[in-house]
Amino acid sequence: MDPAVALARIAYLLDRAHAPTYRARAYHTAAAVVAALDPAEVEQRARSGRLTEIEHLGPKTAAIVEQAVAGEVPPYLVELEETTAINAATPAGAELRAALQGDCHTHSTWSDGGAAIATMARAARDLGHDYVVLTDHSPRLKVANGLTPERLRAQLEEVAAVNAELAAEAEADAAVAPFRILTGIEVDILDDGALDQEDDLLAALDLVVASVHSKLRMDAPAMTRRMAVAVANPHVDVLGHCTGRLRGVSGKGRSESAFDAELIFHACARFDTAVEVNCRPERLDPPRRLLDLAAEAGCRFSVDTDAHAPGQLEWQPFGTDRLAAAGVGPDRVVNAGSAADLLAWTASHAP
Repeated sequence: MDPAVALARIAYLLDRAHAPTYRARAYHTAAAVVAALDPAEVEQRARSGRLTEIEHLGPKTAAIVEQAVAGEVPPYLVELEETTAINAATPAGAELRAALQGDCHTHSTWSDGGAAIATMARAARDLGHDYVVLTDHSPRLKVANGLTPERLRAQLEEVAAVNAELAAEAEADAAVAPFRILTGIEVDILDDGALDQEDDLLAALDLVVASVHSKLRMDAPAMTRRMAVAVANPHVDVLGHCTGRLRGVSGKGRSESAFDAELIFHACARFDTAVEVNCRPERLDPPRRLLDLAAEAGCRFSVDTDAHAPGQLEWQPFGTDRLAAAGVGPDRVVNAGSAADLLAWTASHAP
């Protein structure tokens, strides 16, 4: 087995398992180091026990290389393949997951993600998606390296270039499925409900997810006004992780923001803004009681991973199980249709 491939796959599986970021990063870094070396040198060092002399190769990653060079599938890789697999827990959840054709909320290294745009796109393609929407953060979220207008314009150029590469790959190899990256943003909802990006840029994007990231303890009437103004904005297609809660899975918890959920979900239905079913294990937002309320209000939904690494793109069953339990089928899920269907829907919101 190619040792660099083994290391990269372990990193992917650690991301899928929501392991601490530093663990996956160690294997990603080791994979890049090994891939850059002459295979003959890698084999020689592996057989002589000298791999750890190379920077960024420690005892654990060196052991993986040694096992791969010896012709083994590393036992740690086998273990992770088995223990980190994610499947829908119910037949209805599995049916809904099978209907999904894309993911409308993902991040890259342009903001706070851990992988390049092309890496995220190819991982989504390998999972069977037809498209992925790139939604890096907006400028106000400096802690997440949010994109200024200038950086967002530059990102659009990179997306076009990567899409050209993906199209060429599909044309050259019949086994490679056609795939495209759709342009987007996770735009911050400001205190008064305005959006943290220039209107002309928002209008140029394929899809806009709007989320609250600041002043999450705002009093309920003010938060309700703030979210309602954003939901009614014609640039907004999806309301992201609406309660802002963190469930403590990654070591810290945060309670839900207070707002009039019934009013907000009726506003979503009125303005045809989809409610995101955020699949991150520490979010699972909205919580089940609010998911039921949104379903009763007649909302559309978007089942999104909010992935910050390739392995996290596999998290959609965490959302489809919950949405199916609320009685929602593919006909009300915006990413259960084709890219053309999704684009026709977002275009219908244009001012």
